[in-house]
Amino acid sequence: MITIPQTSLLVFPLCLGGNVFGWSADEAQSQAVLDRFIEKGGNFIDTADVYSEWKEGNGGGESESILGRWSNARGVRDSIVIATKVAKLSSRPGLRAANIVAACDDSLRRLQTDYIDIYYAHEDDLTTPLEETLEAFNNLVHQGKVRYIAASNYSPDRLTQALAISKVNHYASYIGVQDWYNLLDRKEFEEGNAKLVVERNLASMPFFGLARGFLSGKYQPNQVVESVRSGGVANYQNDRGWETVSALQKFAGSHSSSVAAIALAWLRAQKYVSAPIASARTVEQLDEIMQIVELHPDEIAVLSDITK
Repeated sequence: MITIPQTSLLVFPLCLGGNVFGWSADEAQSQAVLDRFIEKGGNFIDTADVYSEWKEGNGGGESESILGRWSNARGVRDSIVIATKVAKLSSRPGLRAANIVAACDDSLRRLQTDYIDIYYAHEDDLTTPLEETLEAFNNLVHQGKVRYIAASNYSPDRLTQALAISKVNHYASYIGVQDWYNLLDRKEFEEGNAKLVVERNLASMPFFGLARGFLSGKYQPNQVVESVRSGGVANYQNDRGWETVSALQKFAGSHSSSVAAIALAWLRAQKYVSAPIASARTVEQLDEIMQIVELHPDEIAVLSDITK
């Protein structure tokens, strides 16, 4: 277990992504994955109000609802850490104060709980003053509806401004960030928020930790993978991507682990990462990503050199 900086939250070193719940994983599959996650010691689950609005017939909130029904049925709410988000749902867009309050109440209802452990601004809202957004979040914290707040997809400049505003006004402050970061997508985060994460002792919970599944090892040259997510990995299918997968496979063999576990181990080895986020559609996929591996410094260096 690890402690998320600036919080009292003790979490498993993998955050289970709930973006597949109600999308590529139906309710029965989702609950089976959640059961297995808890059985194997997991306790940190990430969702959002917008998950999974993009699936035909959905309206958003499906992931939260599945998670809420499961948590209530199992009686595990007090032993798990739930993170959810506001700003991207088409019916609750942006970070105006009134929208944050309404969206939070919607999420609490779907999650069948009276508090959210980490509430993210899912994306920056340049049309709303940061002061308004942060005051609304601060009020939710003081009301006990939210324990901690965090930011996703913020630029370093806007994140710096937000931290300063919270400090000056004695508001609750963002304790962490959630950005797109993995072995193959490095530049934007490493040249952006990574420095702030270290300097301000923030948590970092990167999403797409497995590059949309490409770093799970299931993709191989000249092979077609049947998956609703396969279209998102086309940009990785090049010499750099295949060389990375080959190295991951080699180290997976050395550690008797899955390829996905090695990719996530590299993320954990970065000084600015607290707990990477990865999702699983099946129990078998979950077992692969929950293997906690400690890489040798030489192995970390090899993977870093390939993908720099």
